[in-house]
Amino acid sequence: MNFSGEGGDICHVVAMPFPGRGHINPMLSLCKILASRKQTNILITFVVTEEWLGYIGADPKPEAIRFATIPNVIPSDREKAADFLGFYEAVMTKLEEPFERLLDRLEPPVNVIIGDVELRWPVDVANRRNILVAAFWTMSASFYSLLHHLDVFSRHHNLTVDKLDEKVENILGVSSLYIQDIRTVLRKTDDRALQLALECIFNVQKANYLLLTTVQELEPETIDSLKAILPFQVYPIGPAIPYLELEDKNSPKTDHSHDYILKWLDSQPSESVLYISLGSFLSVSNAQMDEIVEALNNSEIRYLYMARGETSRLKDKCGDKGMVIPWCDQLKVLSHSSIGGFWSHCGWNSTLEALFSGVPMLTFPLFLDQFPNSSQIVDEWKNGWKVSKLESEVILAKEDIEELVKRFMDVESQEGKKIRDRARDLKFMCHKAIGEGGSSYTNLDAFISDISFISRCLE
Repeated sequence: MNFSGEGGDICHVVAMPFPGRGHINPMLSLCKILASRKQTNILITFVVTEEWLGYIGADPKPEAIRFATIPNVIPSDREKAADFLGFYEAVMTKLEEPFERLLDRLEPPVNVIIGDVELRWPVDVANRRNILVAAFWTMSASFYSLLHHLDVFSRHHNLTVDKLDEKVENILGVSSLYIQDIRTVLRKTDDRALQLALECIFNVQKANYLLLTTVQELEPETIDSLKAILPFQVYPIGPAIPYLELEDKNSPKTDHSHDYILKWLDSQPSESVLYISLGSFLSVSNAQMDEIVEALNNSEIRYLYMARGETSRLKDKCGDKGMVIPWCDQLKVLSHSSIGGFWSHCGWNSTLEALFSGVPMLTFPLFLDQFPNSSQIVDEWKNGWKVSKLESEVILAKEDIEELVKRFMDVESQEGKKIRDRARDLKFMCHKAIGEGGSSYTNLDAFISDISFISRCLE
C-alpha cells in the first residue's frame, strides 16, 4: 500500500496506549484489525515508550502500521512494580510533552488520535490541535459505567473518593448486583489511584468517540445506557484480542520456544487440561502458589500453569500430569482442544480470550475491575465458578482447591456439561460479532467511515 499521501486521501491514525501489557496488547490488536480491512487507506503510527519497542518492535505487523517511540517514564519494569502509583501519575504527567513533539514530526499530518483513557491527556492534545480523538477503554463496559457513575456521583455530591463507600448504595443506574463489587474496588484501591482514574473518566466527555473492547451482545444493557448518556458515538468493537493470528495460517509469526507447549497439549485428551494464569502485574503469594500446585498434583488432573517469574521454583513441585511455564501465547493455548478450563485472575483481556475460545472459567480476582468481571462471568454469563468467596489475601487450603478443580474438570457431570455448553454459546456469540455483518464488524466499519470522512472535511 502506498502511504505517500498521494491525493490527500490517507487517513493517518496515531494510536497511543498506556505503557502496560494489558493496554498495549488490545490496542495493537485493534490496529491490526483496522489495517486488515479491505478498501481502507489508513496509516497507523503506533506509539510506545522506548522500553516497549524493545519488547514488541521485532513482531510482525501489517505494512499499514509503523512504530514510533517516546522516552520511558521510568528506567525499568522493576521500578514500576515497586511504585505503581508513582508510575501511574508519571504516565499522566510526563508523556504528554514528548508525545506532542512527536506529533509535530510525523508525516503525513495526523488526522485521528486513538488514546488510552487511562493516559488522561490524549483528548486534550487532540482538542488543542483540532484532531479527531477516540478514547480507547481496555476494560469492560460495565466497569466503565461504574466509574462514570462514581465520578458523576462524587462531583454532584462534592464527595472525596474516601467518602464514596458511605454513599455507594445510592448511585443511579448501577445494578444492586454490583454494589458489593464497587465496595470491594473502593476498599482495595488507593484513594489517589482511584481519584486519578475518575479524572481520566471525566476527561472522556471531551472525546469524539469511545471505543470499547467488549462485544455488544455481552453487555447490551450497559452499552445501550452509555450510548444514551454520553454525547458522542460509542462503538463496541471487541473482542480486541489477536484472533487474526489464529485465522491466518500463513502468518510469518513463528515462535519455536512455544512449540514444546503445543506438543504437550497435543498429547493430552480433549478438554482434559486446566490452564492457570493469575496475571502479569499482581499475582498471588508464593505460599498460595505452593498450595495450588500441591492441590493440583493431588487431584491428578492435567494442568498447565503459567507462573512467570516463579516457574523455576515451582517446576520441582510439579507432578507428572502438570507443566509449569513462564510464558505462552495465551489465545493459542486457550483455543487448543485439550483445554477444558481456565483458572484466571479475571483481567479483561484474559476474560475476552476465554469467551472467544469457549473455555469455562474459575474466577480468582485480585485487583480493581477483576472483581466485577468475576461477577459478570459467574452471575451474568454463567460460564464460570468463583474459586472462593473469601478475600483474596486469605490463603486457600489445598484440600478445598483439590475438591473444586476435580468437580470443575469433570466434563461428564451434569454441572460440567452445563457450564461448557454455556461457554460454547458465548464463543459463538463472539465469533458472530466479528464476522461480516456482526455487531463488532459493523461498528468498526462505521468508525472507519466516520474518521475517513470527517478527517477529509477537516483538512
